[in-house]
Amino acid sequence: MGTIARLTITLPADMAGLVKGAVKGGGYASTSEVIREALRDWNLKRDLQSRQLAALKVDIDRGLADLAEGRLVSYDRERIVERGRKQFAKRASSVSPKPRKRT
Repeated sequence: MGTIARLTITLPADMAGLVKGAVKGGGYASTSEVIREALRDWNLKRDLQSRQLAALKVDIDRGLADLAEGRLVSYDRERIVERGRKQFAKRASSVSPKPRKRT
């Protein structure tokens, strides 16, 4: 873990209750462990958001380059809606459990 720095934090009562409850419930040995895990999760979330934002910027830049080069497709609302419905149906069918045969 490296060097340890001691911090004092102030939390709203409901958050403090969650932290204390996690320790009391046996999931953690100390409130510090709860906060360390929360900070690790927060850091992972920030990293994911940063990567998603970078990917979005790449898509935007690609779209702007296509626009500048005249690579355009006419807007067809019905085609877009139908494509979305197909993608949704495909995703829903792959997620939903298959019905079991009764014996």
